Amino acid sequence: MKLDDRLRELIAIGTAIGANCHPCLRHHSAKARYMGIPNDEIAQAIEVGKGIRKGAQASMDKLVDELLSESRATLSPATADCGCSSTCAESKTPERV
Repeated sequence: MKLDDRLRELIAIGTAIGANCHPCLRHHSAKARYMGIPNDEIAQAIEVGKGIRKGAQASMDKLVDELLSESRATLSPATADCGCSSTCAESKTPERV
C-alpha cells in the first residue's frame, strides 16, 4: 500500500505535534491547507498528535517520579551514552573521568 500525499501530510501534522516541533507543524499545516485538505481533517490529525504527546508525557512523568523516589545510593550514572545528543556524549560521568 502506498500512502497518498494527503495522508502523508496529515501524518506529518500529528507527528509534528507528538515531537513538539513548532517549525514542522507550521510547515506541514500550511502545506496541508495549500493542498486543499479540509480543516476538519487537519483538526483530526492534530487531536491524534495531542493524544500521542499526552501519552508520552505521562510515561515520562511516571519515570521522573520513579527516579526521584529512588535513593541516591541506588542511582548510578549510565556507562553508555543515551544517544539523544552530543551533549550527553561530552558530559563526564565519574566512570569516564
